[in-house]
Amino acid sequence: MTDERLGPGDLPYRACAGVVLVNDEGKVFAGQRIDNPGDAWQMPQGGIDPGETPRQAALRELGEETGLTPDLVRIEAETPDWIYYDLPPDLLGRIWNGCFCGQRQKWVLMRFHGQDSDVKVDTEHAEFNRWTWMAPELLVDRIVPFKRHVYDQVFAHFADLIRRP
Repeated sequence: MTDERLGPGDLPYRACAGVVLVNDEGKVFAGQRIDNPGDAWQMPQGGIDPGETPRQAALRELGEETGLTPDLVRIEAETPDWIYYDLPPDLLGRIWNGCFCGQRQKWVLMRFHGQDSDVKVDTEHAEFNRWTWMAPELLVDRIVPFKRHVYDQVFAHFADLIRRP
């Protein structure tokens, strides 16, 4: 998926799908990132491959990062618009082979119907070294700072669905 909108450095935004995985208590899945030495937590997310829809990419990323299969979740909603973020200057040109200035993301809310023991973050494409269920407002405080506005928008959009059992 390409995007005509350019950002810093006249680079395009990488198309990405994110997963808001919610349990029956209204908490969301949060994984501690392997590649960040700090206390960086986030929800599953990743690039959208050519020919994939955001929902297809979200389900694929969920499996790659948590080991969860589609039968353990129910898709309930998707953000209607792309949500953008720019990489901070110190990361610009260093990740994604320097091809992108940030990401444009569609977020998919999924309701979890499995057991905690179904979650396996030690997958082939592991991005997390541990995980927990976290209140959305706490996760906003624990995401890397340059993505906080994204999580604020996502949680505001899905607020009623997250709280619903």
